[in-house]
Amino acid sequence: MPEGRYGTPRRSLPRWARWSLPVIAVLVGGVVAWVGYRNLGTMPVEAKQTAFEVRGDSSVEITFEVVRQTPDQPVVCIVRARSQDGDEAGRREVLVEPGAGTVRATTVLRTSKPPVTGEVFGCSYQVPAYLSTR
Repeated sequence: MPEGRYGTPRRSLPRWARWSLPVIAVLVGGVVAWVGYRNLGTMPVEAKQTAFEVRGDSSVEITFEVVRQTPDQPVVCIVRARSQDGDEAGRREVLVEPGAGTVRATTVLRTSKPPVTGEVFGCSYQVPAYLSTR
């Protein structure tokens, strides 16, 4: 190459930077994967609505099944009813006692509008003191 035609040659990275940048990239990737797994991985408590029955203009009966990783702990599940326009017409917390395998629970939910459906919103091991039997 002719001198000065393409400018000064690029200075290479120091030796420490050549090995530390890939290590930092792998660590950041590991943290991102761990956070993703914690947020999107398997749930410690899973609930599935199995049936609902509208009981007039002011209540709905909801039956659901709960499967948990720690069967000796109680869980609280939030069930809700929706009206024709999609609004939430009622909500209730249901205590599900410890039990092995799949536990089935049924509850009747009072509503503020005529309900058209009942569903399980979610479950948690964090049982409020007012629901706890211990």
